[in-house]
Parts: sequence; structure tokens; C-alpha cells
Amino acid sequence: MPPPTLLRSRRCRLALALGLAPFSTRAFQPLGKGPVLRSAARSTAVKAPTSPSARARVVVAASTEPLSAGRPLKVAIAGGGVGGLTTAFCMLKAGFDVTLYEKTGEFARFGGPIQFASNALSTLKAIDEKLFERVMREFTFTGTRRCGIKDGLRSDGSFRNTPVVDPTYLVDESVPADWFVAFPLKQCADFFNLPYTGVIDRPDLQEILLDECRALKPDFIRNGSPIVGYENHDEGVTAKLGDGTTVEADVLVGADGIWSAVRAEMYNEGEVKAKSADGLTTQKCPYSGYTVFAGETVLKCPDYYETGYKVYIGPQKYFVTSDVGDGRIQWYSFLSLPPGTKRAGDSWEGGGSSDKEGQDVISYLKELHDGWTPEIAYVLDNTPAASVEQRDLYDRWPEFFRSWAQGSTVLIGDAVHPMMPNLGQGGCQAIEDAYELTKALKATQTFSGSFANHASVEKALQDFYKSRVLRVAGVSLLSRLASDLIINAFDTPWSPHDERGQSWKSYLTFFWKPLLQYIIFPAQFLFLYSYHPSGGMGDLPKRLEAAWQERHRENAEEVFAKVAKEGQKSAGPSFFEAANS
Repeated sequence: MPPPTLLRSRRCRLALALGLAPFSTRAFQPLGKGPVLRSAARSTAVKAPTSPSARARVVVAASTEPLSAGRPLKVAIAGGGVGGLTTAFCMLKAGFDVTLYEKTGEFARFGGPIQFASNALSTLKAIDEKLFERVMREFTFTGTRRCGIKDGLRSDGSFRNTPVVDPTYLVDESVPADWFVAFPLKQCADFFNLPYTGVIDRPDLQEILLDECRALKPDFIRNGSPIVGYENHDEGVTAKLGDGTTVEADVLVGADGIWSAVRAEMYNEGEVKAKSADGLTTQKCPYSGYTVFAGETVLKCPDYYETGYKVYIGPQKYFVTSDVGDGRIQWYSFLSLPPGTKRAGDSWEGGGSSDKEGQDVISYLKELHDGWTPEIAYVLDNTPAASVEQRDLYDRWPEFFRSWAQGSTVLIGDAVHPMMPNLGQGGCQAIEDAYELTKALKATQTFSGSFANHASVEKALQDFYKSRVLRVAGVSLLSRLASDLIINAFDTPWSPHDERGQSWKSYLTFFWKPLLQYIIFPAQFLFLYSYHPSGGMGDLPKRLEAAWQERHRENAEEVFAKVAKEGQKSAGPSFFEAANS
């Protein structure tokens, strides 16, 4: 039999529905339009907690009452990265009361590009048309041009776009072998009628998201107030801030990155960024085995307008270049080295590189790639030394057996599923998380806009985890597999015309080519783009790309001319840097 307080509550609601109680009709106003009347039973119970057991009964009874009694769902978000800001916007647009807590003192306009694949662009459009349009105005498409894998040793240095598949190469040594595989990015996007993969500068994305959030709630963000812990309870969650204060919320979203304080609390990982004795794990996250050097330069390569990004493969390493707009090329060098072999700074960790450090890294990389195509040396030689950075890559296995949610607290993005950068899906999956989490919470709302109770909200967080875990695990494993295969299983492909590729890996790489070109890569990108909540967009992707083409060449040529006249400086520090750090 239900407790007497619940019976009384039900009788009150029944009397109200029959018009037998002289209560104000404001009780039936939509969410956010005024106070909703609490039942007489709850009001009485709240006023009379005379003992611990009585207080416990009050909490239990209250948790079965409507959650948003006259107010929207209150959400606290830890972390102001791509995932945190996108989640804030999604939830503000859904009518939730959102506050984002960011550790840096203020947002600064710094940072390089972030890749958005077709699935992320579709999600942005499903979230908000205006947001999507603003992102597109700042976007650089790469997926409409040649993207793929080049032979790091046989490319002739002229940046030519030779045929990828030409069987006569086997019998005619004059047939070029510069390109190994081309990625079917455009074809797979066209299959679903989605916008094409590309990049946007983090500062531009940051400004767009901040503007859109502030239009809905001007004071939605608290800078210099990191969330360092939390405590779930029957009425929601208490978030603990770095200054020792606390805030109450119905839901806490941990979007605070790979070194997440919310994650450390949820999974009992100890101190944030605590290293193991052997240095191979940080906050129980294992070192991936790879370090990456990166740099950026303004450079008019002969293939600048024809290629999006290129992966040069060779013995036990690979080198990537990508157009990132406005005449700029960003490059990455992935190497299998022990953790802590620091040769350059990392602005994400609080410091960039000096000119000497950067020049030493450039010389080091040129030496490592001795005998490789001159195209790599050309890019390195034209890179401002101070733009060079290094970062050790850490990677977690997908969380199959531990929920991403605990009570009223949930993890998203890198806090629960960090990605190796090979597929450019880290930010994309965080955006998908933001959309799906908001959708799961919205599904618990009643017709009046209120939420059933805290139990239904907690169930929504578990439903979100269950709906995302398999897809995210698949994307994460594909991202990790790309590094492992290229470094450990790929080599310079075998050729009948020279002695450059003679190991068993070289033969294996040669025979992989048709499978990669016609089966594996098409299946991979179709899987990635199969998540597209906006649905197909008809001819919009082609119209967007055509409009971009006009401004891309004009902008790039303007930058090329300026650099030729004035020279170039290195890029500033990355995305979020404390103003007073």
C-alpha cells in the first residue's frame, strides 16, 4: 500500500483536477511561466522534519513528486570545451537552466583548427539552423578534394595528384606511384546527402557557441570556477567548486576533458593527472605508445587547391598535412616513442615552444625522414619554429562495463571516451553526445514541460549511456586501429620496380591496397556518417561547397601575398588559455 503522504498527494491532485480546491490556475502554466503548486502533502512534510528518520522519509516522498515544480531542469556543466559549450547550447535551447563552470579565468582567442566530419555537421544542423549556418560561414572544406595516403618514399616531390589505381603500374615503371589510397569522403557524404568534412578554427567555433549560449542566458558561464568533485543525493547532485563552495543541480555533466575531475570522482581514480610509478599511466589512463609533433605554416604548395589532407606512410611512422584554410597548412608527425620524451612545448599544458626548441624539432624530424619524399622537408623548412609543439597521446579503452552515469551525474566527450586523432572524431563524438543527452532528458518531460521525478532523470542518463556506448566504442576502436596498423603493420608498399619495400609488411601493405580502397575505407566512412540526425540535405551540401570555393581561393591568395611581403609568425597558444596563467 502506498505511504499516506503519497495518498494524500494524489487526493489533492484529484481534487484539483475536479475543481474542488480553490487553488490558482497558475499551477497549470507551462514550464518557466510561474510557480507550480506543490501538493499539500509535500508542503506539510517539508515543514516537519523532526528526526533523521523523518527527514529520510521526506526525501523519499519528495523524490516521487514532479522534479520541476515551477522551474526548469537545473544543469551544471563542468568544462568549456567543444563538448561542454555544445551541451550548454543544446540544453539552453531545450529550456533547461544551465550553468557552465570553466577553470580558466576567461576565454582567449587562441588556437588552431578542429575537424568536423559529415556526422558532426549533420548533428549541428539538427541542433540549430542558425548555429549550423554560422559554422558554415567559417568552415574550410577538405572532403571535396583529394584526401588519402601517399607513399612517403616514392612521391617525387612535385606534389602531383597522380591516379590512385592504375594496374599498368605493375608492368610499366614510368607509371607514377605517389598515391596509395584515396579516402571516399565526398562519395560517402553524397550517399547520405550530407555536408562535406572540413575544419574550423577553434576560436571561431568558440565565439559562435558563446554568442549563441549568451543569447539564451547571458550569465550562463562562470569562469575561474572549476568543478573538482560532486556528491549525488536523492534530490539531485551537489557540485564542489575549486574555491570550496558548492552548487546544487538536478544534473551534473562532466565535460571536462581527458583529465576529468568528475570522472576521477565517479570511477575512484584518485588525484586528477596522477601518474603511476612507471610513468606509463596518468589518472589510470595508459600512454598510447605514440607522441605527436605538430606545426602550422602558410605555404602555397603546388597541390594546395587540389588536396585536403595527406598521410605519408613509411617504415614505422607517418606524416600528415592538411589544409586548414586561409593559405595555412597544419602538419603532424606521429612517432612511436616512450612517454616524456619532450622536445617541444605543449600550449594545452601551459607552455609553447621557443624558437630554438622548434628548430631543433624540425631538424630532428627532417633527420628521421631522411630518404623520404622532399615534400615533407619542404613543409618543415617553411614552418615557423615557434609554432612547433609536441604532445604525448593517451588513450582509454571504451567503457563497455562501467556506466557513464552515476545517480544524477553523467560523463560525455573526452571525459569518458577520448579518441586518437586519426579519424578526427573526438569533437564530432562530443557533439553527438550533447545532442543525444539533451534528447534523452527531454524525453522524460511531461506534456506540461515538467519532469516526472529524479528517478526518471537518472534513468534518462542511463538510457543515454546505453544508446551511445556501442557507436562510440566502434569509433574509438577505429581511431586507435588506424595508428596501430599504420605504424605496426604498414610499410612502404612492395614494388616490382625498386628495392624500397621488401619486408613482409611491404608485401602485406601492397596486397591491402584494393581492400582498403574499395571495401574497408568506404565501409568505415559510411559507418561514421550513418549517424546523421538532420537527415539528408538535398543539394545544400553542394551549394555550400560552391560558395566556399569562391571565397577560399580569394582569401588564400590574399594571405599568400601578405606572407610573401611581410613573412609569417607562429600561431598563438591553443583554445583555452588562462588570461593570467
